[in-house]
Amino acid sequence: MARTKSSKAWLHEHVTDPYVQKAKAAGWRSRAAFKLMEIDDRDKLIRPGEVVVDLGATPGGWSQVVADRMKGRGRVIALDLLEMAHIPGVDFFQGDFRDDAILAQLEERLAGERVGLVLSDMAPNISGISLSDQARMMHLAELGLEFSREWLKPDGAFLVKVFQGHGYDDFVKQMRQVFKTVATRKPDASRDRSSELYLLGRGLK
Repeated sequence: MARTKSSKAWLHEHVTDPYVQKAKAAGWRSRAAFKLMEIDDRDKLIRPGEVVVDLGATPGGWSQVVADRMKGRGRVIALDLLEMAHIPGVDFFQGDFRDDAILAQLEERLAGERVGLVLSDMAPNISGISLSDQARMMHLAELGLEFSREWLKPDGAFLVKVFQGHGYDDFVKQMRQVFKTVATRKPDASRDRSSELYLLGRGLK
């Protein structure tokens, strides 16, 4: 099957991306690792001894960063629809976070222990129908927010990827109803042309 011009352009951009090259050289599984490192350097989200939940973890860049910065203290629980190769110090299981049975498995793993940090880098498979893709993206963000409201410690934090577009302003309002502070982050490793943003909520109301 011949590649389209757009897929060829994406492949060229990906291969020549300095963050992709840096990730490969340093042994990080994805360029996304640099996004979390930059945000954590600024906001000090990853605290050894805490429980961290990584939603949409595959291929594992964020889980790698968390496990590295936790230094063997605390727990990292990671979940994704796709398989993920083992990372030392990370408890990974495969499933769809939208499925109640998978959510129940995640809650079983927590065994009543409260969470210090919820990370959500989840994104739907892109169909190319922008309104539909945006709606599914915001739905995933809302599920992450609902989980955070139920399981975070009072001083916990929720970092979630969103796309600017339909439903974004409403979701920011929802975040502000749950958290004392809500901030936006656009790390350098995010591509300039992308509408991707990260919202950071801290301290449950």
